Amino acid sequence: MTDTLPTTTPVRALIAEDEPILAAALAHALRRLWPALDIVATCANGVEALQQGLALRPDILFLDIKMPGKTGLEAAEELAEQWPDAQPFPQIVFVTAYDEYALAAFEHAAADYVLKPVNDARLGKTVERLQQRLQAAPAPASAPAQAQPPIAAPIAKAGQVQSLAGRSVASDDNLVRLLAQLQAMVPPAPRLQMIRAAVGNSVRMIALADVVYFEALDKYINVVCRDSEALIRTSLKELLPQLDPQQFWQIHRGTIVNASAIASAVRDEAGKLTLTLRQHPAQLRVSPLYAHLFRQM
Repeated sequence: MTDTLPTTTPVRALIAEDEPILAAALAHALRRLWPALDIVATCANGVEALQQGLALRPDILFLDIKMPGKTGLEAAEELAEQWPDAQPFPQIVFVTAYDEYALAAFEHAAADYVLKPVNDARLGKTVERLQQRLQAAPAPASAPAQAQPPIAAPIAKAGQVQSLAGRSVASDDNLVRLLAQLQAMVPPAPRLQMIRAAVGNSVRMIALADVVYFEALDKYINVVCRDSEALIRTSLKELLPQLDPQQFWQIHRGTIVNASAIASAVRDEAGKLTLTLRQHPAQLRVSPLYAHLFRQM
């Protein structure tokens, strides 16, 4: 395989993998398939990946999904939330042995998804896809002198790939087909009909239609209705598969909102989105990873 990007501006990559042998094998394979790639760091856990990602600002992140401290998905989302507004977000490739995470990976800004053990044929296709995306990425209007080559990070969702900043959209038939296959393989979870929340010595029954949004609070979820709130002891990760995805949208790693309660989505000068709700005073921040939900139709 030959490099298709200029050698005068080397592409920089970070690898996050908690198994040293696998990390070394991936780095060796990447150097063989993409000699000009500069691997600037190898991290042993998700916390280190977050810290080094923000410090080094690489162009590509190879993230293992199951890591100590933070998962690759959590690290990717926190990186997106803390990434400097003036610099395009990196391409992300999730690398894991657990294919049940594939669907979640594509919904967390993945440029690609590779199963362990990584083989040269599959990784070579990933390298080609990354090189094509890097070449196609538009240059920002103005960038700081220390900024790295501009990379637009795509989100695979509903047949489209969009940059985090919402500046470019391009179809990717291969990813769309794979996403559809993965969706068909995932058995649907039983849908909740009611929320049962303990209030003192009683149990309050809350209809899902009355919920404005769910907010994660440590080991609990705050169920926010138009004129009341209640706590339930579960996590968003456990709750989300039980909700209708057409009705309840995750907009942040700690927030799920009832789509019918959204009045408007306002983007500020830095490009960050905030939701205004119907009949409720709260304003909810939208993580960059979920900004594609509010593209103009």
